Amino acid sequence: MSAFTAVYWKEVRENLRDRRTLINALVTGPLLGPVMFIMLMNVTINREIAKADRPIAVPVIGADLAPNLVAALRTAGIDAQPALPDPENAVREQRADIVVRISPDYAKAWNKGQTVQVELIYDSSRRDASTPVMRVRSVVESYGRREGAMRLIARGLSPTTAWPVQVAERDQATSQSRSGLMFSFLPYFFVLTVFLGGMYLAIDLTAGERERQSLEPLFVNPVARWKILAGKLAAICTFSLVSLLLTVGAFMTAPRFIPTEKLGIALDLGWRFSGQVIVLMLPLILLLAALQSLVSAFAKSYREAQTYLSILMVVPILPSVLLSVIPVRAEPWMYAVPLLAQNLGIVQLLRGDGMPGWQLATCLGGGFVAAVLAVWATAMLYRSERLAISG
Repeated sequence: MSAFTAVYWKEVRENLRDRRTLINALVTGPLLGPVMFIMLMNVTINREIAKADRPIAVPVIGADLAPNLVAALRTAGIDAQPALPDPENAVREQRADIVVRISPDYAKAWNKGQTVQVELIYDSSRRDASTPVMRVRSVVESYGRREGAMRLIARGLSPTTAWPVQVAERDQATSQSRSGLMFSFLPYFFVLTVFLGGMYLAIDLTAGERERQSLEPLFVNPVARWKILAGKLAAICTFSLVSLLLTVGAFMTAPRFIPTEKLGIALDLGWRFSGQVIVLMLPLILLLAALQSLVSAFAKSYREAQTYLSILMVVPILPSVLLSVIPVRAEPWMYAVPLLAQNLGIVQLLRGDGMPGWQLATCLGGGFVAAVLAVWATAMLYRSERLAISG
């Protein structure tokens, strides 16, 4: 048996007996992510549906001046409430999502066939108020267009006279491509699973052995250091890969528990999607294993290594967070950047666009180049005699 194989099986067997490693690699990561995803999406979808369907109460200032408009609002499930003395302050203090203020000259201008003014007072920075604002705006604008058409007909004119240009919308989005927008944070769960799957094993194989003073006897053996490192990295990658496989398998069942059809969205996380995700994540498995081993090697104790890796965990999260907040148009060079390429690729797969061969090759090539550099840096550190010294 070669030194690499001996080290690999030694580390795997020992950590299979470690409950902390097993729970985090095979239970916490693979199950926590899908469960959180399903719960979060169910809450989000049900909340949006409830906001869109349930009647809402909106304070209306000057409601007696426009009874027909108030009736149109009521027909759409918008109940006109008594006026507020300070509507602007009420919106700022979140005592009202939106306030409708009808101009005092509304009746006079209406009778003269002039343009009338209806103010919508709201706070666009409040995401929870966006649905009520859209509903009220839609009803007011529809009422205005209908009444404008009636005025033209009363004067013997065609309603199209006021709208010489008509906009014909041809939305190219499909039910599946819309899922890429709503589930853009899904890559985060896969990256986090790979990170957590090998983290505790990486800590134990470096800082843990250093703290237990078992690393020095291992280095005394007449075995090349790179073989020892290769065995340890292979063990870490194995746990990360198994964790990823379990997570992907759990996510395949997620569409059964998420009512995406209520929003007209198709979520396809089947075999094709899962297989492509695993291929995309292969470079990250090796890269993160090397980085975790490198960072843990600088720690003198297990707890200190946990602190360092908790800080390192922020790095895989950044691309997912940024892409879910900032709209980014994918450029060819982005597919060569590890983590960013995986996020872009998985979102493309979610949309049903697929990945051309050059994108996949660039993603894998850039990821493995970064992984090789991280392995080389870790190998250089393993050549140092200080690594085996504890305390």
